[in-house]
Amino acid sequence: MTAPIGIIGGTALAELAGVTQQDEPAWPETAYGAPSGPLVRGRFAGREVCFVMRHGRDHRISPHAINYRANIRALADAGCRQVIAIAAVGGISETMTPGRIVIPHQVVDYSWGRAHTFYDDPEGGELDHIDFTDPYTPALRQALIDAATALDFEPADAAVHGVTQGPRLETAAEIDRMERDGCDIVGMTGMPEAALAREAGLSYACAAVVVNKAAGRTGGIAIHAEIKATLTRGMIDIERLLESVVPTI
Repeated sequence: MTAPIGIIGGTALAELAGVTQQDEPAWPETAYGAPSGPLVRGRFAGREVCFVMRHGRDHRISPHAINYRANIRALADAGCRQVIAIAAVGGISETMTPGRIVIPHQVVDYSWGRAHTFYDDPEGGELDHIDFTDPYTPALRQALIDAATALDFEPADAAVHGVTQGPRLETAAEIDRMERDGCDIVGMTGMPEAALAREAGLSYACAAVVVNKAAGRTGGIAIHAEIKATLTRGMIDIERLLESVVPTI
């Protein structure tokens, strides 16, 4: 039996259109508590998927307060072996323009104070220092790149994803520092999610959509107006991408 594909929905992807539910959404209890939202299990693009909302219903959970461990553990317990994470991000590099689909290849983690490992309590098992040289699984990344290219999205096939604490947006000086550090995009939820997936033995990749230019790079447009204007059409593209890639993996 083919393992279900895990999908983590981010900002503006609170549900996945086209899923034919097999069961009522469930709130599984894990050793790390309950996930952010109910686990929706069903058929999507011809494959079994498990979908969880990262920010919960009505987008109420702040990035620093998300129970990342429970979300990843719930997907693993449901039998998922591959996870596609959806994210809305800000563009730092010049080529990271609003509406662009980005498949990041690296992470710089600026977040703090989050429960970031399964190995800090007895439920985590024997300590393992995971190899995190490449935080995203290459084969799953390539599947996303190929699908986005076939859809003529002209995706950015590499980017360094800087992860900040949130929920506030960044200062212009912070974005300047991130650019000096080599970051191309900025978000608030990419870590510890990626590392936890690695600890859980899951293949993991991110499909991000740039919804605004980061602080100090907005070109005069109000940042919230820019985000609102881009989110809806960006998530339509993300759903098309998922429909295309899910049957291939």
